[in-house]
Amino acid sequence: MTTKPWILGLTGGIGSGKSAAAQHFIDLGVHVVDADHAARWVVEPGKPALARIVEHFGSDMLQADGQLDRTALRNRIFADADERRWLEALLHPLIGQEIIQYLARAESPYAILVSPLLVESGQHRLTQRILVVDAPEQLQVERTMVRDQSSNEQVQAILKAQASREERLRHAHDVLLNDRDLHWLQTEVERLHSYYLTLRGGQI
Repeated sequence: MTTKPWILGLTGGIGSGKSAAAQHFIDLGVHVVDADHAARWVVEPGKPALARIVEHFGSDMLQADGQLDRTALRNRIFADADERRWLEALLHPLIGQEIIQYLARAESPYAILVSPLLVESGQHRLTQRILVVDAPEQLQVERTMVRDQSSNEQVQAILKAQASREERLRHAHDVLLNDRDLHWLQTEVERLHSYYLTLRGGQI
């Protein structure tokens, strides 16, 4: 009888380095599910969620090839909190179902759910433990501007829509301060991985 893997939630604000941390956990053999990927799967052509989005927001939410026009949708919901709430109410349960199915396939001692909205979306309830990749806000802004070629204002708007740093840290069992280079981040991930392998069910 194999024991079911426990689930670690991995989160962090934009530009914190959570994707780089997740990638290193994957390199160490940990089963990782990315909520952003699940969010893309549920709105693929032919899925009911896409039809509901078009019905609600109109056909200008579709690209010529029938795929969701994410930029158009993002612009609409960032401008209107009610519309954002409508979309979240539609997508969050569907994304949750996708995540649960993918986590169930894990064969590593623990599995990781990576989600930028782990706390806000309620996805943290699927996890037994939470790791927050944290970075000073100024560093988050600089990294994101370089990575996405975006303006300071655009990054600030995204930061405002995400849970505050304090809110994320309040839920954290572990915090990885990622204010140095990639080598430092990977060393910290390896240290945490060794520790997590000693845990049963995510607790000491």
